[in-house]
Amino acid sequence: MAGGTGSDDTMRLRATLSAIAPGTAMRDGLERILRGRTGALIVLGHDRTVESICTGGFTLDVPFTATGLRELAKMDGAIIVDRDLTRITRAAVHLMPDPSIPSDETGTRHRTADRVARQTGFPVVSVSQSMQIIAAYVGELRHVIEGSAQILSRANQALATLERYKLRLDEVSATLSALEIEDLVTVRDVAVVAQRLEMVTRIAREIEDYVLELGTDGRLLSLQLEELVTGVDLERQLVVRDYLPSRRTRGAEVALARLSGLSSIDLVDPASAARALGLGEHLDGAVAPRGYRLLAKVPRLPATVVERLVEHFETLQKLLSAGVDDLQAVDGVGELRARSVREGLSRLAESSILERYV
Repeated sequence: MAGGTGSDDTMRLRATLSAIAPGTAMRDGLERILRGRTGALIVLGHDRTVESICTGGFTLDVPFTATGLRELAKMDGAIIVDRDLTRITRAAVHLMPDPSIPSDETGTRHRTADRVARQTGFPVVSVSQSMQIIAAYVGELRHVIEGSAQILSRANQALATLERYKLRLDEVSATLSALEIEDLVTVRDVAVVAQRLEMVTRIAREIEDYVLELGTDGRLLSLQLEELVTGVDLERQLVVRDYLPSRRTRGAEVALARLSGLSSIDLVDPASAARALGLGEHLDGAVAPRGYRLLAKVPRLPATVVERLVEHFETLQKLLSAGVDDLQAVDGVGELRARSVREGLSRLAESSILERYV
């Protein structure tokens, strides 16, 4: 089992951090080792490759417990557990990874952990006796496990930033809705909303990593994050589908990927965001929405009906000017639904204009 690509390593690192987060038996065992001021080298997986680099030690195959891990760490040598972290398979073994594998680590334990992780593809956790730190090695990645207090401090700072960005996003999103109803939208207006959506998404992802690493200590943070970002991902998709030159779903996915790929410097430039969305570089050019964003706010309107309405009327302005009879002409829209759509769009138009000018 060889080490994977960078993106694979990142995904596996996230899975490893979740498996050793506070609240897990493994984390309990690691903290016991730290408090006992002994070092440890733990391979989180066992197969033929791992076996081939093991010499000496004891074959155990016993259920995993935090106290058992702590006691076995008192002996010299590495501990091998199965990939599910449910059984301790070997202890006090001497690991002999390929010495030709490059490593920037200097200490014997950390260098061995780095090489074993690269050679076997399994995560390796190293507990430093002298530095009193826990480090996880996954493929070519190394991650130092910090205490919950340190992570929570950074997470709360990120959460405060997210709240400010979300407030600004709500403002520019409401402005865009009003401009859509008045048919005054420019490329700049769309780019600014797309920018804010992407910024909020990036900060939220950073906080998600903190939540993952905090385990049971991150439950409150998780609830706060969910409250702030609910609906943001859908809004990103709707904005792109409203203004993308092509109506193809694949085109929307590509545009979102381009937006996600912008550097932090490029993201603050509206022209870069506009190019990512395929809207060109003329920020003052007029654009017309198809109506996905506004129709998504009409209660109890199925996605299939939204698609048919957009396909039939093509632009939001035509939708807004359509009467009940015009709406009924669309397949799947009966009289009751037509009235519901008409009234829903009228209420949204009135409230958007009021919010903008009152």
